[in-house]
Amino acid sequence: MIRLVLADDQTLVRGAFRMMLDSEPDIEVVGEAADGREAVEQARLRKPDVVLMDVRMPGLDGIEATRTLLAGKNPPRVLMLTTFDLDEYVYDAMRAGASGFMLKNAPPEQLAAAIRTVAAGEALLAPSITRRLIEAFVQRPRGTEGKPDRLAELTARELEVLRQVARGLSNAEIAGEMYLSEATVKTHVNRILTKLELRDRTQAAVLAYETGVVQPGGATT
Repeated sequence: MIRLVLADDQTLVRGAFRMMLDSEPDIEVVGEAADGREAVEQARLRKPDVVLMDVRMPGLDGIEATRTLLAGKNPPRVLMLTTFDLDEYVYDAMRAGASGFMLKNAPPEQLAAAIRTVAAGEALLAPSITRRLIEAFVQRPRGTEGKPDRLAELTARELEVLRQVARGLSNAEIAGEMYLSEATVKTHVNRILTKLELRDRTQAAVLAYETGVVQPGGATT
């Protein structure tokens, strides 16, 4: 059973999500929050597997709440919710380790599937919002953060797997692209995360864009 905390400042929205998700046999809503501070409190109290976090909330917003949660010990995974298909501020939460993003108008089955994906330790990279957020960020001027020498520990095969992860491909899709078994791809991904000290595939994709391994529009170096 996936334990879930809902964080949204609109009571009606929370009620709709609860009704929608309570009908799922493997998802249990264990808490609700009307702002970021309450989301942090509920997460620490209820110990959920996933927090469904709205971006824009009064007081402590969803981004700051995500930073706070993910800085703690044994944090839940965070699935960000937004009304907007491009929100420049969400990128900071992504770098902090948020595991994915969904639009509030996504179909119920997509939301439930997203929660399961995030709870299983994967990251939602395929939706257009995620890729657009990354690309919007890397087009801005930035300093020397994310130097390519961070990738020196990776083998050539691992570097190629990283490129495919940054494209938003699943392990099965990467296996098909690279003529490998899905188990081998999973091993490569785990080694990449361990070597680079990253939380999940989202952070791996961010690093790939920051270091220039993948360029906006899909080109690779």
